[in-house]
Amino acid sequence: MRKSIIGLFLTASIFLSFSCGNKKTVVINTAADLEGKKIGVQAGTTGELYVQDEVKDAKIESFKNGIDASLALANGSIDAIVIDELPAKEIVKRNQKLTIVNDKFASEEYAIAVKKGNSELLASINATIAKIKEDGTYDSLINAYMPVDGNITIPSVELIDSQDVLKMGTNAAFPPFEYVEGSDVVGFDASLGAIVANNYGKKLKIVDMAFDGLIAALQSNAIDFIAAGMTATDERRQNVDFSEPYYTSNQVIIIRK
Repeated sequence: MRKSIIGLFLTASIFLSFSCGNKKTVVINTAADLEGKKIGVQAGTTGELYVQDEVKDAKIESFKNGIDASLALANGSIDAIVIDELPAKEIVKRNQKLTIVNDKFASEEYAIAVKKGNSELLASINATIAKIKEDGTYDSLINAYMPVDGNITIPSVELIDSQDVLKMGTNAAFPPFEYVEGSDVVGFDASLGAIVANNYGKKLKIVDMAFDGLIAALQSNAIDFIAAGMTATDERRQNVDFSEPYYTSNQVIIIRK
């Protein structure tokens, strides 16, 4: 009995020491404070590339989407998340334990990707982007999906009746650009994709997949274009052709409050 009590006492002491040792406060106020920290990113994104290239001694944890990363951050498995600004706002709105650091990285531009050499589709997409910016449709989409009061209203875009299908690849875990509501993929990019398909004379079909598999799917003709909040980087331009940019964003840092 004496041995058991001593054993229990030692076990409790070790547990308390371990718990106390894990209560170290992680302070992140700027991008410079990310050095040496355990950082969550979405696999295949510019956030992941930034952390790999710019953050010294970073311990990178890649996740399929930002929501999974936010759960890991909330439970203390990682120290911070680096992700695009608007999805970051959605994440902290859904999780009151998290907040965004007031320090933005360099801006980046989202564009639609097509298979290299598909000049016909690319020209149609660029014409569509120019047209909706000129006729006010673009502003309507911005106001619908990025309202000041935070209350998204999904606009209706009627698809044309066509036997020909245009397949849009996306990763529906990136609100407000693409996310699942009920059984449908909705969001800014989904609405934009529907307009693109209509103007191209085909019916839109959305294919939801992992973000880091989108370019390979495009190259293998599994999809016709990518609209997924994808930044037009020089590295990606080696494998795809990009449209004119349609949105400018920033990478931000999410931390625990």
